[in-house]
Amino acid sequence: MGIIGSTIKPFKATAFKAGEDFYEVTNEDIAGKWAVFFFYPADFTFVCPTELEDMGEKYEMLQQMGVEVFGVSTDTHFSHKAWHDTSDKIGKLKFPFLGDQMHALANNFGVLREDSGLADRATFVVDPDGVIQIMEITCEGVGRNANELTRKIKAAQYVRDNPGQVCPAAWEEGSDTLAPSLDLVGKI
Repeated sequence: MGIIGSTIKPFKATAFKAGEDFYEVTNEDIAGKWAVFFFYPADFTFVCPTELEDMGEKYEMLQQMGVEVFGVSTDTHFSHKAWHDTSDKIGKLKFPFLGDQMHALANNFGVLREDSGLADRATFVVDPDGVIQIMEITCEGVGRNANELTRKIKAAQYVRDNPGQVCPAAWEEGSDTLAPSLDLVGKI
């Protein structure tokens, strides 16, 4: 079954966010909002902190775009706090981290590695209706790019706000879009 266009499943997870107490996040908390679920294999690793730091550099911009970001691994919220308190890169981050030690989120999004109990390196963008619009999964050794993710979110938001329009490859905000029609068939 394809995951793009599907609705996220109900979930409940304990979050850690710098400067706040632990708190619960559910699918109901993201209803009506754009959300990014940024899965990574584990706390205290190597590629993961570089990706999370990169995402942290875009977090304020994403918030201004109406997007909440959740870092997610199969670690506990306690581990997230310990990593935050001991890592310079992670200590700077302002977005919440969800503990998924029971693997509910990783299973819901289909990214749990059964043999290790870890999540794949995967990103999901969910629209305000709870529908998955974007997904990306990379191999263990390849980090993701927050600039490209931000570009894709802008495109998804544009398409949602402008029915009948689509964004071509490498589209940037303000660039021309397309209106698919029979007139365009064979002319692109």
